[in-house]
Amino acid sequence: MTKRDWRYYRARSRARTRNRERTQPRSASEAVDRLLRERLGKRGFPASLEAEAGRLADALEGEPTPRRDLTALPTFTVDPATAHDFDDAVSAQREGDSVRLWIHIADVAAHVPPGSPLDLEARRRANSTYAPGAVEPMLPHALSEQACSLAPDVERLAVTAEIELGPAGEPRATGFYRSRIRSDARLNYDELDRIFGGRSTPPAHIAEPLTAAREAAAALGERQGAAGLDVDSSEPEFRFDSAGNVIAARAVEQTESHKLIERLMVLTNEQVAQLLDRKRVPTVYRVHAQPDPQRIERLIAQLKALGIPTPPVREMLAPGQAGEVAIEASRLVREEAARRGHGRGAYTSLVLRSLKQAQYNERNSGHAGLGSPAYCHFTSPIRRYPDLIVHRALLAALGEGERAPRATEAREAAWHCSEQERESMRIERGADDICAAFLLGNELRERGEEVEFEGEVSGVVRGGAFIAFGGELGDVYEGFVPARLLGADRFELNETETALESSGTGGAFRLGDPMSVRVSAVNAPRGRVDLAPAHG
Repeated sequence: MTKRDWRYYRARSRARTRNRERTQPRSASEAVDRLLRERLGKRGFPASLEAEAGRLADALEGEPTPRRDLTALPTFTVDPATAHDFDDAVSAQREGDSVRLWIHIADVAAHVPPGSPLDLEARRRANSTYAPGAVEPMLPHALSEQACSLAPDVERLAVTAEIELGPAGEPRATGFYRSRIRSDARLNYDELDRIFGGRSTPPAHIAEPLTAAREAAAALGERQGAAGLDVDSSEPEFRFDSAGNVIAARAVEQTESHKLIERLMVLTNEQVAQLLDRKRVPTVYRVHAQPDPQRIERLIAQLKALGIPTPPVREMLAPGQAGEVAIEASRLVREEAARRGHGRGAYTSLVLRSLKQAQYNERNSGHAGLGSPAYCHFTSPIRRYPDLIVHRALLAALGEGERAPRATEAREAAWHCSEQERESMRIERGADDICAAFLLGNELRERGEEVEFEGEVSGVVRGGAFIAFGGELGDVYEGFVPARLLGADRFELNETETALESSGTGGAFRLGDPMSVRVSAVNAPRGRVDLAPAHG
């Protein structure tokens, strides 16, 4: 190769490197947008659908359809601080030893005609896909954030579940109807927790309804908690600056405010599912099958290997009995993690991985995780297509002018929505990893690359260990330590797949164990973090 040829190829190589650098996303927001475009194919709606959504919203402004006027009923919403679409609102009042609840859900069925281009696009998307700082909605902005959103101080169309709840959390009477409501206050979860903690006072006009709803949720917690899994989850929440750079993050735990809304929505979903099941109206249920007994026996072996107390297990478990063992194991896991002060995430993931995945189905077979004989998704029709199907089925059963889906339609939609839900979950997890990696890169630049982090083992595979850890900017980091870096000995995955064990010294890295690490490399656009033990 001549000197001229060498200069030519070197110049080309440098040009390719510069092009790669230019195409690399420079911020977390840019990387998340790229991920959404790559996985979803496109973002946004065609102009024709945006126009149709606006037209349908305007057409219903003076809707003549008879509705119960509940605009004078004190009503509130509770959502994340960053939310823009409000599916559900709550009203409540004490009546003797009971609490009367009104759970108002956005009447999306009134705005989206079956078979219309808008409906077909919503069905194709199946759900809104959420990522840090971004959302690809199921419905255009004119509906998702305006006409269908139960925003404060504006009248909105709703489908209301009116439920009389006894002191033990038992539903005494339930009714459903189309309504017109006006939310009086928008609360976020942090604000509601401050109110419950006595650090803030609620708006005067919703103080009594809020207290009544809190009492109802506490009673429901006793009833629902005794029947279902006892697991708490946390979700990462990222904060961005005006340039789209992620600047902070926290793991949002399930607090009393989250549980209040969750329990009221679970109650409503159960009541709708029971009515549709009883009337044999075609619809889409949310089902969670009982676990395989072999998987639960494996779970018990794993927990024992970690020294975690386990429930007694009889021989020849039936699926229903396996479900009962899983529920009891979830309680023991939570108690043991609290006692140890570490390992909650890792131990809980063992329980969840031993269970079957919840999905949509046109046949009701119950929800094992909730301990419910009939369950559906009804309370989020702005962001989930199965909820819209359930609304149409319920309103058809009530003679409220909608057409129930045919059985074949329900079957096809259930399969499609289950598939799309899993894809959205993969996208959302990937986006979380990307944002956490960008944030970690910022932290290393501020504190130095040799900084040590305290974490714990969140997963083990043959090749190494995953470590969840936190720093000064966020507590949502996770990375991978190759097994070859764990020590001079060879570490291998043990039989229960709960630890990497040394073939020589007998040392082990077990799920939930504390571990100090340093960062070897961060590939932020890919959401990848490579780690090494801090002391090795």
